[in-house]
Amino acid sequence: MTHAAIPSDRCIRIWVLLAAIVASGMAIIDSTAVNVALPALTRDIAATEVEFLWIVDAYLLLLSALLLVGGVLGDMYGRRRIFGIGVALFTAASVWCGLAPDPLQLIAARALQGVGGALLVPGSLSILTANFPESERGKAIGWWSASSALMVALGPVLGGWFVDVATWRLVFFINVPLGLGVLWMLARYVPESRGSAAAGGIDWLGSALAVFGLGALVFGLIDGGKFGFDRPLASGAIVLGIVLLVAFVAAEARSANPMMPLSLFRSRNFSGANLLTVLLYAPLGGGTLFLPILMIEVYDYSAMLAGAAMLPVVVLLVTLSRFFGGLLPRTGATALLITGPLIAGAGWAYFSLPWFSGGYWTTFFPGFVLLGLGMAIVVAPLTTVVMTSFDDSKAGVASGINNAASRTAGLVAVALFGALVTVVFNLGLDARIAELMLPAGVSAALAAQENLMTAARIPAGLGDEMSLALENAIDQSLLAGVRAAMVLSAALAFASAAFAALMIRYKPAAGK
Repeated sequence: MTHAAIPSDRCIRIWVLLAAIVASGMAIIDSTAVNVALPALTRDIAATEVEFLWIVDAYLLLLSALLLVGGVLGDMYGRRRIFGIGVALFTAASVWCGLAPDPLQLIAARALQGVGGALLVPGSLSILTANFPESERGKAIGWWSASSALMVALGPVLGGWFVDVATWRLVFFINVPLGLGVLWMLARYVPESRGSAAAGGIDWLGSALAVFGLGALVFGLIDGGKFGFDRPLASGAIVLGIVLLVAFVAAEARSANPMMPLSLFRSRNFSGANLLTVLLYAPLGGGTLFLPILMIEVYDYSAMLAGAAMLPVVVLLVTLSRFFGGLLPRTGATALLITGPLIAGAGWAYFSLPWFSGGYWTTFFPGFVLLGLGMAIVVAPLTTVVMTSFDDSKAGVASGINNAASRTAGLVAVALFGALVTVVFNLGLDARIAELMLPAGVSAALAAQENLMTAARIPAGLGDEMSLALENAIDQSLLAGVRAAMVLSAALAFASAAFAALMIRYKPAAGK
């Protein structure tokens, strides 16, 4: 009788690395590809402006609020087990997303994807740490990081290609073979492991307050942007969200095992780094959501070209981050954390210029170059400040909080920027339609589509000249809304530079 060969340690590590790369790639490709698929998606299922924003934020809400919990669950119940559950949930939710016949089902499926992502994302790195010895760990994480950067670049292009040649639903269905492959690798090759956080327990109260507090705040911003902040539902939701988030902070101060230890924020550098993260990464979440929509709807880019148009940001991040990290011993972190956001802010400001017309090389490309250069300057010093604000025993928690801060910033930014774009779009469109003096029946048909924004259709029966004028009114209104979002993005980036100057004092020569 023959027995199956027992895989060597080296073989196991290769499969562990591959499982971590593929699983994290699923989450990265899905989140980046969805942005370029949104115009086709919303048009296909007739999603309203409010539903459009929730398709993005339902995923980010659960991912952001439960990310720290996912890491603790892995330590308590087994990293492979929780990671596998996350992959299975993410894969099943992706099937639901791909089959969703209407916006509400898609939003629910995206929320389930967020839960799966909260278990998957921290698990992909923790199984690497658990299975690679310290002498090989850096190289493995390097491969994982490089692959993640590749996925960030590939996601929008791949998503756009799916939309152009087939359907937006493939953006979600592609996760099925990838997820099944990861589950097979986990069952066959990846050993189980647990961590020291197992003794601490889970901060369920903090988790619940974070989910409902952020959820209420986002709901209020989205609803208020569409229907007015004077509505009791919108203003009440915002107040409730703020109250619950204050309660979250109070609960964390009293918890024996908080998901976000407030004592870490006594460090001036750590507080400054996280404030900079929130202000700088909010535009990345909100601003980059609307730029592909602008390219597709106003400038007539294909979905794939809209995805490829943002490649300069990723290329500059990958190629220059190590170089600027090497400047840290000479410049210190503060100078880089001021310079980077200022350059990124200039990129956002470029997108808002009133003469924003012409070909790619004079419109989008310069802004993306400035944005990519600015972010390349920031990444290494920001990570260094976060990871060296405390000793090694707290570095993992500090890194997790900073990761959650960036994702939470993106979550709130989608709602905030969405509200801004919606208000400016609707006000501008109303004014432009009034100038056209359309027949009453046409105005009524447009009013019936008021909630659809980019999915709105020109009413039938208009002449070519009037149809063209109406289409131009819609395009100009969307352009005005996105320009307003770019101005806000620039302001937040410039504010992050100011707080870096005021709060961060990090010099490697001082012994950090």
